[in-house]
Amino acid sequence: MALPKVCIIGAGCSGFTVAKRLKDHGIAYDQFEASDNIGGNWYYNNPNGMSACYQSLHIDTSKWRLAFEDFPVPAEWPDYPHHANLLQYFHDYVDHFGVRDAITFNTRVEKARRQPGGGWEIALSSGEVRRYDALVVANGHHWAARIPEYPGHFDGAQIHSHAYRSPFEPVACVGKRVLVVGMGNSAMDIASELSQRPIAAKLFVSARRGVWIFPKYYQGQPLDKNPAPAWMPKRLRQWLGGRMVKKLVGRMSDYGLPEPEIAPFESHGTVSGEFLLRAGSGDLTMKPGIERLDGDSVVFADGSREQVDVIVWATGYDIRFPFFDDPAFCADADNRPPPLFKRIIKPGVPDLFYAGLGQPLPTLVNFAEQQSKLIAAYLAGKYALPAPDAMEHTIVADEKFHTGQYYAARRHTIQLDFDAYVRDLKREIARGEKRASDRGNPLPVPGRAVEAA
Repeated sequence: MALPKVCIIGAGCSGFTVAKRLKDHGIAYDQFEASDNIGGNWYYNNPNGMSACYQSLHIDTSKWRLAFEDFPVPAEWPDYPHHANLLQYFHDYVDHFGVRDAITFNTRVEKARRQPGGGWEIALSSGEVRRYDALVVANGHHWAARIPEYPGHFDGAQIHSHAYRSPFEPVACVGKRVLVVGMGNSAMDIASELSQRPIAAKLFVSARRGVWIFPKYYQGQPLDKNPAPAWMPKRLRQWLGGRMVKKLVGRMSDYGLPEPEIAPFESHGTVSGEFLLRAGSGDLTMKPGIERLDGDSVVFADGSREQVDVIVWATGYDIRFPFFDDPAFCADADNRPPPLFKRIIKPGVPDLFYAGLGQPLPTLVNFAEQQSKLIAAYLAGKYALPAPDAMEHTIVADEKFHTGQYYAARRHTIQLDFDAYVRDLKREIARGEKRASDRGNPLPVPGRAVEAA
């Protein structure tokens, strides 16, 4: 029986590391990328409009944690590399492993329809329709910008942080009164940059709740370089980590920030080496959540009003799969993706795989690399899934483990403890290899696709 042929949507870091693993297993695939080159979110000024990179962006994951297993980062890199470093690293990876030629650039997957007997019909922006035995979805989740709705209207300029490039582009912020809405990592960077005295005339930051802001360094080393071991009980790791963070930064109110109502690891980590300094230096002014917009002003929940020229909405993203018509394959109204075994496979749909659909702490870059091990082994007949009821039980248990400590919010639906996930995935692959061997290593997805529909 022939190996299946696979379609991969997207050539960001999740897409091309899965491609590399499929190639290692001798599995044929085609990869489609809407842009003119690789890199996805990390391709600055990506012509497909899906990059959230701003000119000054440095990744918040240290180089010690983001490297692919079989392709080390350059030794001369700084601890926290610039986005241009990371993009060059991606290009070097793609060329080193010879996976560039299988990518069709400037081609968007418009529709992906699962066929009644299995397999996928893929409609491309070129007008061509092809058929594949399996589909890997790696289209990313930091591109569908979300801006909340508030009563009233605003007369000034508004952009989402996804569109922010510099203090001058796409909106000139120099000498303006700027409001940054949100307290995530992008909000930290943008607020820190704009709050410098030669830039914004006045910089406000609005947040509905306080957050813990983690420093980037501890005793001269990147904070994420030497994490607690994955075998340590989660509650103990959180307790120890929380104590360390509180000792390092003290109380948020000491900087003029709202005091968090949660512990340090009960929300997605906000990391900044500069924001606390800017706050403590009086370069920015904290405001509570927004109540309404009012022409040239914003009214806040405490009744205060501020005149504002520019709003930067650092308010997160929706998870979208625009090529799917079937809602069972899409995120729901609360931004929760379909229940997935190991965040990869939807039970009952053995030929569909989601890659990189997670917000893993501390690293996203090599998250799909770990998932690719299961995907490729499965398609090659070297790994077998557990029974459907066992998969459903595992999904519930895994979601409780990975997201149970976070407060309910759209931003926490795909949180993940990376080290614990990798350790667990390794065990699951070993179990699945034994199941496959006991069954004679049958191909779960046979190769039968006819390329042209």
